[in-house]
Amino acid sequence: MRFSLEIDAHRYFVRSYGSGWVNISEREIRQSLIVTPERLVTDWPPQAFADLEESHFEAVAQLTPEIVVLGTGSRQQFPSPRLIRSLLAKGIGVEVMDTAAACRTYNIIMLEGRRVAAALLMIAD
Repeated sequence: MRFSLEIDAHRYFVRSYGSGWVNISEREIRQSLIVTPERLVTDWPPQAFADLEESHFEAVAQLTPEIVVLGTGSRQQFPSPRLIRSLLAKGIGVEVMDTAAACRTYNIIMLEGRRVAAALLMIAD
């Protein structure tokens, strides 16, 4: 899906997405990632929902968002509460959804000027 938004070129945004890829500000990425308005992390280790570990969310917390949008791939899957404990302990909100919805939600929250991070697993075929 491709978006048509007027967005500040100095902020990272999701331009489009599909099976196995996400386009962030005209850069196609084919692996799990974290995106904030100011930062793009293309080496986020988990490549599937089953790979998620506490340390992956601690890395997201270090980016100091007020809310994290977790995209869990092709379908919505909820991580164990112990995995997101580091976020919740810091007062960081967590919203879990499939990656397509997470891409759309990230853009909306980012355009509101909020400190958002999207942690996105790829959509599988």
